[in-house]
Amino acid sequence: MSTSGALEHKIALVTGGRGGVGRAVCDRFEREGAIVYAADLSEGGSLTPNATAPSDDAPGAFQRLDVTDEAEVIAAMDRVTAEHGRLDVLVNAAGIEIEETIETTTLDQWNRIFAVNVTGTFLTSKYALPLLRASSGASVINFGSYDGFIADPQLAAYCATKGAVHALTKAMACDHGPEGIRVNAVCPGYVDTPMLQSFFQESGDIDTLEQAVRDVHPLGTYGTATDIANLVNWLASDEARYATGQLWVIDGGLSAQVQQMKL
Repeated sequence: MSTSGALEHKIALVTGGRGGVGRAVCDRFEREGAIVYAADLSEGGSLTPNATAPSDDAPGAFQRLDVTDEAEVIAAMDRVTAEHGRLDVLVNAAGIEIEETIETTTLDQWNRIFAVNVTGTFLTSKYALPLLRASSGASVINFGSYDGFIADPQLAAYCATKGAVHALTKAMACDHGPEGIRVNAVCPGYVDTPMLQSFFQESGDIDTLEQAVRDVHPLGTYGTATDIANLVNWLASDEARYATGQLWVIDGGLSAQVQQMKL
C-alpha cells in the first residue's frame, strides 16, 4: 500500500492499540510518518478476544493502559507530555462486546462494558485535552458502530454503549471545536478481527456463517482492519480539516438496506 506521509511528525495515541483494528491503525499511522503510542492492557491486546502474541516489529511504542483506570490514563498522558509535550491524534479504539439481551445481561456485565466502551472514551479524551490543545490541529477519532444506529440481536448492552459514544462524539466536537480540536466517530459494521472470528467459532458451522455474513452485505464481503484504518488515517490527517462532529459509517452498505438477514 502506498503512503503519502500525511501524518509526518504527528504524535498519536491509540487505545486498544494491540487489538485487531487498533493494531492496523497503529501500523498505518507509523507508515504515514507519525510517532505512535499503542496503548493496551498488554502487548497481546487483552481487550480483544483471542488476540495473537505481538511480533517483534509490532507497530507503536507500547503503553500499558487500562482505559477504565483513571490513574493509568493520567500516567499515559504524563508520558506523552514528558516525551513530546503535545498530542495531535487520539484514537479511542479500545472496546469489548457482550452477546446478551438485557434479560440475560448481568449488572456486572453492563457496568463492565460501559466502563470500557464509554467511560474509557471519556477518561482518555478528558486527560488528553491539555495535550490536544497544544497541537496545531488535533483530531480525536472515537469508535462507534453501525450498532449505534440499528441493532443486532442479543447485543443490547453493546448497542447502548455505541449510541452513547455517538452522542458523546457530537458533544465533544461542539465543546472543543473552538479550541481547534476535531472529533469524529468511525462506525464499522462486520470487520474481520479476532472478535468476529470468535463469533464465527462459537456458531459451530464456521464456513456457513462466514458466507452468510458476506452475503448480507451489498458488496458481498465484510471489512478488514485495514479498511477501517484507511478511514481513521484520513480523519487524523489535515485533509480532513473541515470534518468534525460526524459519525462515519463504514459497513459495506449493510445499514443502507431496508431489511437485513438475521444471522
